[in-house]
Amino acid sequence: MFESALLAAGVLSGAVASVAGFGIGSILTPLLSLKLDVKVAVACAAVPHFLGTALRFVLIREHLDRRVFVRFGLASAAGGLLGAILHARFGAPALTYLFGGVLCLSGVTGLFGLSERVRLEGTAAWLAGALSGALGGLVGNQGGIRSAAMLGFDVPKEAFVATATAVGLLVDGARLPVYLAAEGGAVLRAWPLLLAASAGVIVGTLAGMRLLRSIPEREFKRAVSALVLILGLVMLLRGA
Repeated sequence: MFESALLAAGVLSGAVASVAGFGIGSILTPLLSLKLDVKVAVACAAVPHFLGTALRFVLIREHLDRRVFVRFGLASAAGGLLGAILHARFGAPALTYLFGGVLCLSGVTGLFGLSERVRLEGTAAWLAGALSGALGGLVGNQGGIRSAAMLGFDVPKEAFVATATAVGLLVDGARLPVYLAAEGGAVLRAWPLLLAASAGVIVGTLAGMRLLRSIPEREFKRAVSALVLILGLVMLLRGA
């Protein structure tokens, strides 16, 4: 039964990520933590996350915004590596509240159109990338804070998802080896859960790419902002 629930959650998370640029780790990590130690759950969720992100990038790579990718993505990858190293050394429950609060603030400002007045340029873009990557590597949910930060860039929906996906691949490449080095044995023992989650994510990713094309451009950022707000509330409740 648990594997079936994980398969369904994988489909949902893959579809959400294809629209918002995040969602796989945010949905799968809490579910996996019901059966596994939290650190092992974070490491296990990183595997289907990488597979879904790689597939999504292959499908939408022609829309990549290289300017945003270079300025935001490289800093995010560096921050993700640092966060993953810190995650391997200690837990940080207090950061769950900080993480949730930042996401709620970003979601509310996006829903009311306030984020459209913010444009990330120069140093601000580098700092936003580094912070989003570090928080993501530490708590295992880097996509939400990355998409929240990317709302400050003025890019079309396809470029938003393609660029967020490319950044996600960089961060996965930085953090996954660290996770596997620390928790590799436990991850291998959880292979039935990994198989169910990965299969679901692949199916959901393919379905979600069709959904992305049907969303009007003007509604896209509000949809992403709503998902960011929901994730923030979930993080705060989980911390409580």
